Amino acid sequence: MAPRIDDGIFALLRYGESTRALRELEACPPLTIFGQRDHGALLAIARLTRRSIQYDIGNPLTASKMTRHHLSAGLYAPIRVLLREDDDGGVAFEYDRPASVFGQFGSDNVDTVAKQLDRDLRALLEAAAA
Repeated sequence: MAPRIDDGIFALLRYGESTRALRELEACPPLTIFGQRDHGALLAIARLTRRSIQYDIGNPLTASKMTRHHLSAGLYAPIRVLLREDDDGGVAFEYDRPASVFGQFGSDNVDTVAKQLDRDLRALLEAAAA
C-alpha cells in the first residue's frame, strides 16, 4: 500500500515555507495515505465480525492542481478507498473513480488531473493486491 503522508509538509505550509513544501511534495510518491478508519470494528456494535478499513489516499500537489481551477474539488480530495472482506472471505477494494467524481465540475483542467489520478490509484491498488 502507499506510505503515510509526512505531516511536516503541512507544517511547512503553515509557516509560509511553500517553496520548500513544493520541493518535498515533488519528491513524494504519487499517492500517500492521509488517514484510515476501521469500519469493521464498528460492526462489533451489531455483534458482527468483518474486516473493513477505509483509507483517505491522495497527494496534496495533485489536489492543488485541481483546486486552483475549481476550489470545490477539495471536497473530494483525498479520495476514499475501502478495503473490505466479503461474506465468503474474499477481499476487495472499492472506490469512486476520480475522473467520475471530479468530472462533475466540467473543467478540462480538473479532468486532466483526475484522469492521471485514476491511473495512479489503479496502479497503486493493483500493486497492493498482487
